[in-house]
Amino acid sequence: MKFRLILFFLLSVILSGCVGVSSTGIFGTGVSVAFDPRTVGTQIDDSIMQKNLAAKILIKDKKYLLSVKSKVLDGRIFLTGKVDSPEEKLLLTKLAWEIKGARSVRNDIKIKEEFNFKRSAKDILITSQLRTAIILNKNIKATNYQIDTYKEKIYLYGIALTAEEKDLVISEAKEILDVEDVVASIILLEDLRIQKE
Repeated sequence: MKFRLILFFLLSVILSGCVGVSSTGIFGTGVSVAFDPRTVGTQIDDSIMQKNLAAKILIKDKKYLLSVKSKVLDGRIFLTGKVDSPEEKLLLTKLAWEIKGARSVRNDIKIKEEFNFKRSAKDILITSQLRTAIILNKNIKATNYQIDTYKEKIYLYGIALTAEEKDLVISEAKEILDVEDVVASIILLEDLRIQKE
């Protein structure tokens, strides 16, 4: 028992550089590990999968470093960003499926178009309005969600504690002015393989 405790402590110290106190979400939003409903082990597994995928993508082509983002939740891989061609989008999906432990891959990568300042500004406004709405709503654990908006379409990623919370988040997203569609990739806490006690 004593050996296990010492081993656990040493692993915690070693891996603390990998996990950290908070992790950055897909779109730069910080999610505190303490509030994450996944177990520490699942968080570490997801973090390792995400780093492996990022390395694979980087090895394939350095241009994807800034244009493609990934998030792993409970073995489910979510890809966002922009690429030049449909072939690249398929290639990235294939790379994601090759990651050991991948349970599913959701590819929301878009094909690049000419930059439109007005549309980009509107997308940023939609994202910030939704972020504010879910932070102010006391029935939503806002730290469990990442938001991306592209062409007035909201992409939501996260873990809902209850089905009611999931519905509430989607409802908040649909109420934002000028939103054309809401694509929700929200996992229910009860659907996680292993949960915190």
